[in-house]
Amino acid sequence: MAEICDSTSPEPNFDDKTMRKTKPGLKRLILTLTVFFSFLSGLPSLLKSIEIYRSPLPFRDIDSLSNAIHSNPLVFPCKFHVVFVNNDHTSSTKPDENLGFLIGSYMSEYAGNSSSVCGTCDGDYAVSVSLDGGEALREFTFDQTDEVVDEYLQSVVEITRSRLVYTIVVVNSGERDGVRAVVGKYRHGWVVGRVADVEVVAEMVAEMFVKVFVNGAKDERSIQGEFMPVGADGKIVLSFNLLNADPRDWIYDWDFKEVGEKLLAPTLEALAPIANISVESQVLYHTPKSSYSYWDDEHESHIFSTKDLPFFVNSNEWHLDTSIAAGGRSKILQFVVYVPSASECPLRLQLPNGEISVTNAFISPTWGGVLVFNPPNCLANANNMYPFRRTISPQVENNSLLIRR
Repeated sequence: MAEICDSTSPEPNFDDKTMRKTKPGLKRLILTLTVFFSFLSGLPSLLKSIEIYRSPLPFRDIDSLSNAIHSNPLVFPCKFHVVFVNNDHTSSTKPDENLGFLIGSYMSEYAGNSSSVCGTCDGDYAVSVSLDGGEALREFTFDQTDEVVDEYLQSVVEITRSRLVYTIVVVNSGERDGVRAVVGKYRHGWVVGRVADVEVVAEMVAEMFVKVFVNGAKDERSIQGEFMPVGADGKIVLSFNLLNADPRDWIYDWDFKEVGEKLLAPTLEALAPIANISVESQVLYHTPKSSYSYWDDEHESHIFSTKDLPFFVNSNEWHLDTSIAAGGRSKILQFVVYVPSASECPLRLQLPNGEISVTNAFISPTWGGVLVFNPPNCLANANNMYPFRRTISPQVENNSLLIRR
């Protein structure tokens, strides 16, 4: 049998009244062009609103200023003042108003022989002389301790003169043979003794001004300014870290509060006038080192050499810079006590001459230092199934404060 299919389908339901019978004409074209040109007209404003603003820099002015600074470095005016006390004693030459010129000439000689011309003064300095120290200085006894004299002069100078003046007090003591010169922790010093020759005292004062106050009493060839850890704001953070490489072998802790009170407090008090020092400590776990070591049968130890030191610190695992106090411009100095794992214990540092380091520690300039602490009988203790928490000995804590090569 043949199937009969009805090929007829229902007609679509179009409304003759609303259906468009002509093609789109000029009206739609005008509407499309209007939208397109509106977009093009607003495109520059859109691009301007999302662009990154880069301020133009006056490169020529910057280069000219840099060349001017190199040819004529910036200098700061320095003021020096000398105060003579008890000038009624007999001397071959008494101080007079021309003493300031004499001291200035000696300062020029000392500045000319140094690597820097009078530090940052560069000849722009003034020397003044007072022949009468005043009643406050005449009645004071300079035979006391240096700390007492230093604090007293600070109080007197603070009242009588500005802090921006370097002052040296020369005390003519006829009862004392010889001359003793002392520089305090503030912007002043004192010379006590029998002033038999004013020219000798003038030369001594000039040397103190140039070498101590201006140049900081440092040898430019041995102490570089870039190695100073103090920040631009005068603050420094001492961070003491005890690192357990693998706490599955052993866990060490320390009583750092006791160490800080007994050892650090006196040192921080002595350094308070030159830097604002704060201290922090922490104990970290799972802190392996980055460098490799090898077993040495002769020393019966795992050895790492000085060539491995640049790779010893593991910055990915050693989270040392976590202090809020170290933010901003402050510098941080790290003191690390590293406890190796049982797989590389004992771990010893081999020096370039082949000998084993006595301190088993090394330093990194401007960063800090690392002391490797090997637990006693670490090879035998490595077989323990469960690690015990131990307190590190006070001797190791003390050595961590004195890390040296």
